[in-house]
Amino acid sequence: MHPSNLPVTLLRVFLATLFAFLVVFQLMSLPGQFALDAQGPSELAYINWILLVVAELGVLCVQVVIVCTWQLLTLVRRDRIFTEASLRWVDWIVGAFVAGWLLLAGLSAYLVGVIYFTPELRDPGLPILLFGAVLIGAVLVLLMLVLRTLLRQATVLRADMDVVI
Repeated sequence: MHPSNLPVTLLRVFLATLFAFLVVFQLMSLPGQFALDAQGPSELAYINWILLVVAELGVLCVQVVIVCTWQLLTLVRRDRIFTEASLRWVDWIVGAFVAGWLLLAGLSAYLVGVIYFTPELRDPGLPILLFGAVLIGAVLVLLMLVLRTLLRQATVLRADMDVVI
């Protein structure tokens, strides 16, 4: 086995394991947990259904990133990572990151509104935590955009080098 194949193979094993774990989590754990919480006597129990939808969509975003990363690893093995085909998969990854960030930002804004208008929930900890999560998500989205730009530049340079050689 070529030394560079070992990390790719290990990453694929972990990606497949993570994907399988997320499917089980998505189909069994999330619905069960949020349905149980929604049965409580609270007038805020409906929020659990909103959280379930957002959590399911968030997990779907992660699954899209896993599938796209798998495809990029295939291109790495074929020495075709610096091609237009790789940019399509990176576009999907960026799209999943943006969708996940929008879900997080929207949910955070909604929850902060609920907290603000519910006196017994007015604790500054959760809004600060949500703001931090949204900020981290924005940094990750922008990082992915920068990495996509770097890949595009490397792809153009590779194409230019192939013409010269």
